[in-house]
Amino acid sequence: MIIDWKTIKELHVNKKMEQIVGKWFDTDFFYVDEQGRIQSQLKDKDYHFFSHFFKVQMSHSYGLEWLEQDVEKVFETIRDSGAEIQEYKTFFPHVYGMYAKVVVDGEVLGAVFSYPFLHDDVTAKDIEELKKHMHDCGISKEDADASVAKMRKLYPRERGYMSEMLDIVSDEVGTFHDEISKREARIHELAHEVGNKYRYHNLIGKSKRMQQIYHLLQKIANSESTILIQGENGTGKELVAKAIHYNSPRKEALFMAVNCSAFNDNLLDSELFGHVKGSFTGAIKDKKGFFEVANGGTLFLDEIGDTSLTMQVKLLRVLQEGTFLPVGATTPKKVNVRVIAATNKNLKEMIAKGEFREDLYYRINVINVQLPSLRERVEDIPILMDFFLEKRCAESGVPLKTFAKKTLEKMIDYPWPGNVRELENEIERLCVLAGDDKMITPDILNQRILDHGESSDAREHGHGLKGMNTSGSLKDALEELEIHMIREGLKRCGFNKSRLAKELGISRAGLIMKVEKYGLDKRLLKRAAGDE
Repeated sequence: MIIDWKTIKELHVNKKMEQIVGKWFDTDFFYVDEQGRIQSQLKDKDYHFFSHFFKVQMSHSYGLEWLEQDVEKVFETIRDSGAEIQEYKTFFPHVYGMYAKVVVDGEVLGAVFSYPFLHDDVTAKDIEELKKHMHDCGISKEDADASVAKMRKLYPRERGYMSEMLDIVSDEVGTFHDEISKREARIHELAHEVGNKYRYHNLIGKSKRMQQIYHLLQKIANSESTILIQGENGTGKELVAKAIHYNSPRKEALFMAVNCSAFNDNLLDSELFGHVKGSFTGAIKDKKGFFEVANGGTLFLDEIGDTSLTMQVKLLRVLQEGTFLPVGATTPKKVNVRVIAATNKNLKEMIAKGEFREDLYYRINVINVQLPSLRERVEDIPILMDFFLEKRCAESGVPLKTFAKKTLEKMIDYPWPGNVRELENEIERLCVLAGDDKMITPDILNQRILDHGESSDAREHGHGLKGMNTSGSLKDALEELEIHMIREGLKRCGFNKSRLAKELGISRAGLIMKVEKYGLDKRLLKRAAGDE
């Protein structure tokens, strides 16, 4: 275990205690790590000393060395000493310091020091001896006289106060480090949990739909069957294809991806199957196609729904027979390639219109993977946001940022027509606009996300009462509104009554009474839904 002393020194409570001790006792705090190394900027030119004596010492060329000698002697016995707080004699006669050990789980991880002070029973003879020692060490008489004159003589009760304050600081250091360690352990545990439970290859999600996909991908891991992945743009079809490949027996071979909609028919023919020299203008040498290059591996045909009927015939042949004919060639070539196809189109509708071959459809659709849109798995949005944020901050070399609660709410409310790809791009944009701010606030969200939130609020408040009875007595109307608000609130809060009571501004007991009065208990609502 290693303490982050840089952060420790910046803790508000420690800085405040340092100021109090400095003003009361004219001493300075400094920290020492588990190896006895001083972790304070005492040699910095702009360092503010409360003790004039300490300032004079550190301005001397051997000042730090004298201090380190004292610390070294302390650390020779600090682990064996039963006392948590102790005084020690220093390099200078009759000058004392005090330290408090920082202990975490029974292990000494450093110490907090307060230095320097005199005892109340110091004599004039002792003072002269101290000044002479300082002069002998190369400190001028003027500096020696002035620094000793300003040094406090502490009575036992005052030293007791100092001891208590050092104890508070050492406890704060230990507690803070312990909390940080627990948080890091929890983050590691959650990351491990996400890695095992909410992730398959680079796919991320804890929703039921994503868990079903992970289960399906695990079942087909050792299969050689052709797979069709369907889903909207930005749902991660290529990621699924890669996950299938890298968890299959072909994982050591090549994975190639080609977007069929990026080429016209003739160019796609050449790209997929290759061509021979002289087969067309510009074909100055033989060229291998993607099928040949990916031989033994996996070929991912994205947007297969955009291919022509002529191309579909050629694809069907290579899938059925494992052979193809390069452009301009007369001899077919044989390959062993696993094909994974993907599309965002409804192929059954295209078959009905004569735009997609039915035989090819059944050949590529041996195993079907239907990817949900992001709006169909809203519970995955916070996990994806955290993943993309951590990734972006790590790439940029900046401290990890956090999302404000309102930012998270607006991101969850937005329907994400561009799906995961749009979400990732928005997180990258937010990281850039946040600059040095640690918190990502909603004011820098894309305007379309903010506008959606406002229109949603308008719909909720403007049209949420549509269909509600507005005639009759005011009492009945208010009761109907109350039922509506509580019923919808319970659904929104996952039947968390404490949370809803806080939102509605009533007590939890009051809410429970109203839930029972109106029959809005979770079980009753389910039963009513079943009866319908």
